[in-house]
Amino acid sequence: MSVVSKGLEGIVAAETRLGEVNGAEGILFYCGYDINELVKVSYEEVVYLLYYNKLPNRTELNKLTTALRAERELPQGVIDFLKAVPKTAKPIDVMRTAVSMLGCYDLSRYDLEVSENMANAIRLTSQIGVIAAYFHRSRLGLELPPVRKDLSEAAHFLYLMNGEVPSKEAEKTLDIAYILHAEHGFNASTFTARVVASTLSDMFSAISAAIGALKGPLHGGANEGVIHMLEEIGSPDKVDAWVADALAQKKKIMGIGHRVYKVLDPRAPHLREMAIQLTSQLGESKWIQMSERIAQIMREQKGLNANVDFYSATVYYSLGIPTDLFTPIFAIARMSGWTAHVLEQWSENRLFRPLSQYVGKPYGQKVVPIDER
Repeated sequence: MSVVSKGLEGIVAAETRLGEVNGAEGILFYCGYDINELVKVSYEEVVYLLYYNKLPNRTELNKLTTALRAERELPQGVIDFLKAVPKTAKPIDVMRTAVSMLGCYDLSRYDLEVSENMANAIRLTSQIGVIAAYFHRSRLGLELPPVRKDLSEAAHFLYLMNGEVPSKEAEKTLDIAYILHAEHGFNASTFTARVVASTLSDMFSAISAAIGALKGPLHGGANEGVIHMLEEIGSPDKVDAWVADALAQKKKIMGIGHRVYKVLDPRAPHLREMAIQLTSQLGESKWIQMSERIAQIMREQKGLNANVDFYSATVYYSLGIPTDLFTPIFAIARMSGWTAHVLEQWSENRLFRPLSQYVGKPYGQKVVPIDER
């Protein structure tokens, strides 16, 4: 009998040049660069790094930035869809469907030429934020601002969502959040994208599948759960009793613990620092106070640390981003990583086809006529 590794835990499925997660030491790096170094650059530079395996010089960065900004206009049919979809739809579902719809406009979607699919990668990375922001404004009955070509990816999303150019502080905060979420090895959504790509399906199919995986509360949906948890607790003085009751009922504390990291998630300190600054500026310190106390209790009682979702929830909330856009923000940031993984999968493709261990009824069952069953 074969050894079954549930959830593929411990299984090395492929090689990658894109990122490495060292769970034992709490280290994350993209293409050889520690995440603590990459927060010093822009998200666009990280996009270039993931696509070309090097940080760009100024000319190379300008070329990529120009390409990204040139692709921001959505097809009119997609805009019409975003206006027509039920206002009660979940933004992550709308995003998934809109990406699939974008594929219908791409006549080269079955062409595996690198240049064609690099163009698709850039298009998706550019347009995914427009999709999320336009749906949000549409469901509120607000006018859709025209796209602009003079704003960074982070600033452009906030501009489209709010109808005004954000402050430099807000832009930088979201830019760093994008960087921290851009890549994370063979997580569930990235692996999903690579599995679909391994069949030689198109990039839009791979990415829509990845978004479907990200939607799950055990993956990207966890940050929404964090803010709901904080809202339920209500105030710092209620944290201890709430956590004690939750642990007694064996409830999962959202944003705590990680499948890979056995120590502190290296992305969490950056988000924590931004959460502290934002809540202080807003005079809403209760959010970070509750978060800090929850993290302390879980660390002391369970030996578990905060993960990337724990503090990102407060960061997004403080930026005025609606809770149901938290997971779409994750998708916006991760689009560069997903598309880079699809391109990498195609560069040396092999169809994913793992084995399974049969545990059903013994072989040799006989069919009994239906009237005798």
